[in-house]
Amino acid sequence: ASNHCSALNTKACCGLSGVEDAREVADQIGIPYWVLDFEKEFKERVVDYFAAEYMKGRTPNPCIACNEHIKFRLFLKRARELGYEAIATGHYAQVLRDPGTENFCIREGVDPGKDQSYVLFPLDREVLSNLYLPVGGFTKEEIRAKARSLGLRVASKPDSQEICFIPSHDYGRFLEREYPEKQTGPGVIRTRDGRVLGRHDGYFHYTRGQRRGLGVAHTERLYVIETIPETNEVIVGTREEIRETVFYVKRVNWFLKPEQTENFEAQVKIRSQHEKAPARLSVLEDESVKVVFETPEEAITPGQAAVFYEGPKVIAGGWIDRVE
Repeated sequence: ASNHCSALNTKACCGLSGVEDAREVADQIGIPYWVLDFEKEFKERVVDYFAAEYMKGRTPNPCIACNEHIKFRLFLKRARELGYEAIATGHYAQVLRDPGTENFCIREGVDPGKDQSYVLFPLDREVLSNLYLPVGGFTKEEIRAKARSLGLRVASKPDSQEICFIPSHDYGRFLEREYPEKQTGPGVIRTRDGRVLGRHDGYFHYTRGQRRGLGVAHTERLYVIETIPETNEVIVGTREEIRETVFYVKRVNWFLKPEQTENFEAQVKIRSQHEKAPARLSVLEDESVKVVFETPEEAITPGQAAVFYEGPKVIAGGWIDRVE
């Protein structure tokens, strides 16, 4: 069985062209094919979440929210209703049963350039114990070669990078169009010490670490440090001002929780394209995790995911709540 989330465009991975490509492949290799309607759940769990986080001045990751609620949990539920015991997806990662604890965990895929272990951290034990990730043990080129050997038209299909419901990448315009009641109007762009450098059309057009499209002149290259919804301000500064060391992670999902939960070592990834970096972690009384990088990292962003690794194994992951 294959899954599909409803999308607004026709060219993204979950768009209409993807539906038809999947149908053609299923016909060619002789397996049953269904399109499952998750539109209502997708709107509530992914699109509305995306909008709400942006309006709070945070930077959400809708693809991970989709993985958590739609592509795996809801997909498994629907698949069981159809009489299937397990599900499989094409993510470049691997599912492991840890020999020491017998717990399931996610492991990086063998193709470092395509690894998707970062986006799978929210999966629970019920999903992991009934999940296959068959392409995680191969490189993308090996999978393309296999598709060519089967005569599949999608063998050379380009990778999709955009968010399925915002193919233009213009998140601000999407929010203006789809959530007009949340609009705030123009505001100021300023430095931390209060110097006003320009104006903007809405703080939600900007995200922490953004460099392009600020529209202000300055002697140094500027980056977005933060957005402040309450005052409709965008705060900018130099590259050094977005380099941080300490941050806090909430709603942590543990695969392999260490015996020592205070000041233990792990490698931490704070964006899908971020190279995981060494850090020391401590689990706090409220079950959030304090992360201290060995050296400062750029643009640690509230709303994004932080995933903890022990070598190639994902031991946990959660959502960045605040930066110290």
